[in-house]
Amino acid sequence: MPRSVVTALLRTSVGWPQQTLSTAVRCNAPLSRALHSSQYKAAVAHPITAHGPPPKAPSPIPDFSQPSEQQTDSKEIRREGESRPSIKKPKALKKRFWKDVDVQKKQGGDYQVLLDARPVRTPAKSILSIPSSKPHLAHAIALEWDVMNTAQQALKNHMIPLTSLTARAADIVQEDSEDVATVRNQIVKTAMDYLETDTLLCWVPEQTEFPADDVDENGQKRETLREAQMRVANDIIAFLSTKVWPGIDIVPVLDGDSIFPASQAQATKEIIEHWIRGLEAHDLAALERGILASKSLLVAARLVTEWSENFRALQSSGQKKFGIEEAAEASSLEVRWQTDMWGEVEDTHDVDKEDLRRQLGSVILLVSGETR
Repeated sequence: MPRSVVTALLRTSVGWPQQTLSTAVRCNAPLSRALHSSQYKAAVAHPITAHGPPPKAPSPIPDFSQPSEQQTDSKEIRREGESRPSIKKPKALKKRFWKDVDVQKKQGGDYQVLLDARPVRTPAKSILSIPSSKPHLAHAIALEWDVMNTAQQALKNHMIPLTSLTARAADIVQEDSEDVATVRNQIVKTAMDYLETDTLLCWVPEQTEFPADDVDENGQKRETLREAQMRVANDIIAFLSTKVWPGIDIVPVLDGDSIFPASQAQATKEIIEHWIRGLEAHDLAALERGILASKSLLVAARLVTEWSENFRALQSSGQKKFGIEEAAEASSLEVRWQTDMWGEVEDTHDVDKEDLRRQLGSVILLVSGETR
């Protein structure tokens, strides 16, 4: 092949500079090295892991106005006699199976709530019995069942707070008659655990200075959160330490800069535990709900003693000073303080506020009796 032809081929295929090509041609350089300068690499055959035929090509979205191939196939299958796959539909809410709700006093003296002619029963299938001294409780339970629209509502505890609470007391009565203390021991343990972190005894640290916005329109210093906590707590502690547990010393469990809760004295814990263990069944069930609602054993203990028919000797002859509003304020003092400053979250703080009062109201209804 002529040298000029080789030079032209190299320039167009490889793109070498003119100077380099001329030098290679003049020096009779081996042209094979210029065309094959890279090393040979063997191909790697990867194993085939897929099985079966290749997937079908993607198809456009079917037009729902025309029956698709899958729908046509399903119709043909049903024509051949094969059963259609069963799909469980959600059960519709059943209507209430009773028309009238009535309160009846049995021969033994206790009240029963009747759905037509059938008495309301506890989860343990026993007839719900209300003491003869609590007719208002029986009528309140009857009202709970009278306002129901469906039978499924009876399965929700928030729809029947008084019924569930009275059933809890009935379980304690049943265990006491059988000399069993399973539920009682459980409530005592829960109450003593809450005493270690009682919300009434957790105070914010003391502030040496207060900002300028903590002054009211008259220039007077507003009550701080710590001062409000101490005021409410000391009032309840004074009542309990003089009338319910005389002589005991209750100290704040979280105060100052400490992050670890302090513990009450052993003598204090023994006196409180002995008092809880000796409560009547309805008072014990009410105390449990009050503790769980308020997160405070002290708030629940004062609420029970202020309203229970079994503690009339400790109650003042005049108007009671500690009711639903006072117990709710004591147990949610810090939340109220923050919402007053920053505002409420809709459907959160307002719902919690009403639910707390509903729970505390059920405590009062369960323990109180007829006025003598």
